[in-house]
Amino acid sequence: MIRKVQVLLVMLMLPLMAWAQTRVKASDIIGKINRGEAVSYKNAVIEGDLDMTKLKNMKRKNGNNGSNEHVSTVTAPLTFVNCTFKGDVLAYVSTEVKGGLFSYSNEVYNTNFEKDVIFESCNFEKQSAFKYSEFDGKANFMSSRFAEEALFKYAEFDKNPNFSNVRFDRDANFKYVEFPERVSFAGANFGGEANFKYAEFNGGVNFEKALFNGIANFKYTEVQRSFNIKGANFKGSDDFKYTKFNNEHVTLATLQRMAQ
Repeated sequence: MIRKVQVLLVMLMLPLMAWAQTRVKASDIIGKINRGEAVSYKNAVIEGDLDMTKLKNMKRKNGNNGSNEHVSTVTAPLTFVNCTFKGDVLAYVSTEVKGGLFSYSNEVYNTNFEKDVIFESCNFEKQSAFKYSEFDGKANFMSSRFAEEALFKYAEFDKNPNFSNVRFDRDANFKYVEFPERVSFAGANFGGEANFKYAEFNGGVNFEKALFNGIANFKYTEVQRSFNIKGANFKGSDDFKYTKFNNEHVTLATLQRMAQ
């Protein structure tokens, strides 16, 4: 009888053991992306840097201010659920190349996404960069954690992205981002600066019950339709200078009164 119980326990533990031992090399994921295959992982640990900036379909485009720009395109959907990324996750890389005594040029590599991109309940342990990236499909980062700066500066989202319940341990950089549809940061936790300077929310934005531990930077931010900060907690400093809601200048105090 004891032997049967032991066997049963081992059988019950096998799925948990398999889950704990799931390891995926970032290079294998890049291989799938280069072949145009859909990428889907759940409960996996991604080892190595997931650098999507130098794919096989990379093309060079004319840059500005002496920079050479290279653009790669992910043509298939990406789905990661409850995954941990041990290395960097990169859709943007910039390197400085020196020429003569005073001349230099920048080599800029960035990545666009044609299909849906899902990073749900994921843990980014190191650098993550999506600067200048174009998201043609859905972009879902719900309930994920960024241990380092989350760099989305100048990113373009065609559909309503989801950053609800995301934990930003350090800075969250959404400077100059234009959101054409409604976006959710409901329940998000900003550990460092929440930088939405010059951002445009054309379809509205939801910050309900969000926590701002660092500076909440909404300088020159423009919001249309809805600006929900109900239950949001601003523990750090804030900058709402020149902030506009439905083409009218607003302050944090004004928005808080509207949310009551």
